[in-house]
Amino acid sequence: MLQGAHITLRARHEADIPVFQAELYDDVATRSRADSRPWRPVPPGSAQSPYVVAGPSDEAVPFSVVETASGELAGEALLWGIDTHNRNAHLGVALRPGHRGRGLAADVLRVLCHYGFPVLGLRRLQLETLADNTPMLRAAARAGFTVEGTLRRSAWVYGDFADQVILGLLAEEWQG
Repeated sequence: MLQGAHITLRARHEADIPVFQAELYDDVATRSRADSRPWRPVPPGSAQSPYVVAGPSDEAVPFSVVETASGELAGEALLWGIDTHNRNAHLGVALRPGHRGRGLAADVLRVLCHYGFPVLGLRRLQLETLADNTPMLRAAARAGFTVEGTLRRSAWVYGDFADQVILGLLAEEWQG
């Protein structure tokens, strides 16, 4: 397990999957903003759930986010698109509705950076978010990320195109 100031990242448990499915995936409008793939209905308990972990992978590392003080499941975090040759990866965070707005996302990003830089030996971490996702933009800035650019009208989001912001952090910039 990896500790932050307010959160713990741990392996995903089977009991986490139905919670993520109900609170993160089945909210179509929010899920459409968080994932570049189109939303499709997935029945509960399906092996097709995006939260099912088949086993260790060199390309992606999923975590469950636990609020340390309460022990409550707060959301999910992910390193994905891990490229061991170029030593970079992408980060993703999704918090359950009741855990948003508490400042947890910046803590999650800091812990993901700790995992990516000294544990995996990566050189660069990147995240993408919609330009109107002010909470994530703030969290990324607090975790040390720099806005590197905007992909204009690049994300199809629930019936319209939206701008996407790319943020990056290099190992030598990281304040671990």
